[in-house]
Amino acid sequence: MALDEYLAVRRALGYKLRLPGRLLQRFVEFAERAHADYITTELALKWATQPAHAQPCQWANRLGMVRRFARYCYPNDPRTEVPPPDLLPHRYRQVQPYIYRDEEILRLLQAAGQLSSATGLRPHTFATLFGLYVATGLRANEASHLERNDVDLRSGVLKVRDSKFGKARYVPVHPSTQRALQRLRKTPRSLVSPPRQSPVLSLRPWNSRDV
Repeated sequence: MALDEYLAVRRALGYKLRLPGRLLQRFVEFAERAHADYITTELALKWATQPAHAQPCQWANRLGMVRRFARYCYPNDPRTEVPPPDLLPHRYRQVQPYIYRDEEILRLLQAAGQLSSATGLRPHTFATLFGLYVATGLRANEASHLERNDVDLRSGVLKVRDSKFGKARYVPVHPSTQRALQRLRKTPRSLVSPPRQSPVLSLRPWNSRDV
């Protein structure tokens, strides 16, 4: 299958293509339903703009995925049409980052610590996770993908695996962050809290001093 070959070649060059791989599979299924034997500009444009609620930059991104795939297919099937690059000229505009103030971070951690939970684990998990973002600057998926063996609480080091560009790195953490992670590790994982009394609440929540 042309798509399998295309993804294998690109991934061998170091590209992960997780989302593009899934979207291109949907494009192939879309083309099959249309009984198309090869890629045409009309077909690619119709698929790229199919989600009417999407932003124009998302349409352009989807079309760009098909365009790169079409360039790969063209030498083997000259009937393939490669959509022109200016067909959907919309580009993604990066949103200016918002820097949270200390008091906003504190309110966020306090709100996370008050989340409802049948077992009492949810508020501690999210308060620790948000605090970890603040204390380390980890990317969202890096922190959420941490496993128990990635956290060295004795040395105070986190091992971030499969980070950007497929690299791994070690991130040192402050002793206060170590203590917060230790508290989360000691939190019971299946504890149903009785009304007005919860052993989980005896654990000190992660506050501003722990960040």
